[in-house]
Parts: sequence; C-alpha cells; structure tokens
Amino acid sequence: MDAIRAAVDARPQSRANGALYETAIALALPMVEQAMRDPSYGDSGFLHIVVLDSDGRELCSHSVGNREKWDADYAAFARDKAERSLLSQADDSEGAAWLDGRAVGVSGAFPCFDQVYAGTVALWIEALTRHRRETAQ
Repeated sequence: MDAIRAAVDARPQSRANGALYETAIALALPMVEQAMRDPSYGDSGFLHIVVLDSDGRELCSHSVGNREKWDADYAAFARDKAERSLLSQADDSEGAAWLDGRAVGVSGAFPCFDQVYAGTVALWIEALTRHRRETAQ
C-alpha cells in the first residue's frame, strides 16, 4: 500500500480519511490487477483510479502500470469521469461511481469495466466508513 498516494492535509481526521480511501483502493486492487492481465477487459495495460470529494478535491489516487510508459493521460481521463459524476450526482457509464457525495473515476480499461472498478472502490469506501462509525459507538 505504500505505492498508494493520498492527497490529504495534516489534520488527524484527514489522515484517517486518507487511510480509509487508500484501504478501499488496496482492497479492490487484486480484482483490478487480475483483470488487467487479460486484454479482453482492457488492452492498454495501464489504469488510474481517483477519488474526489464533493468539491472536486482529490482525496486519493492510484496508478496501475508504469506511468512513464502510458500511451494516454489516464489520470486526466479518470478525473474527468469523476468530475462528470460529481456534477450529475450519479454514476457515469464511462467509468465513474458516485456515492454519498464522493466520486470515484477510473480510466484505462474498457468503459464498462472502468465502471465496475470505480463502483467497487466506492462500495469499499462506503462499507469502511459505515464500519468505522459502527465500531466507534
């Protein structure tokens, strides 16, 4: 998980939230990485995941594959998808999921699979958030 970069500030709650988003991505990565080995799910060999808050700030992101070898700007594509999802407050069939004021955008696979990966990360975020609340009581 040390390769996962979180864009969070120095406040303790933000660090805790950053760790939650990192964990959500890390839990989804085995599925994503397994699928990325099969070109029938996406033939680029690269993928980017981004989580945005309701104001469009990046909460966390992760890249699969060496970014120096990317043949396109998958990070920008993922961010665009997440921003569209935030604006519509709905999932984006091109590869984004909206859940509880946050959007997850994914780019690099075929759009229907990008959406599966985004939805998986979003659901992990929701489950981890709910679990954190329930266990804090």
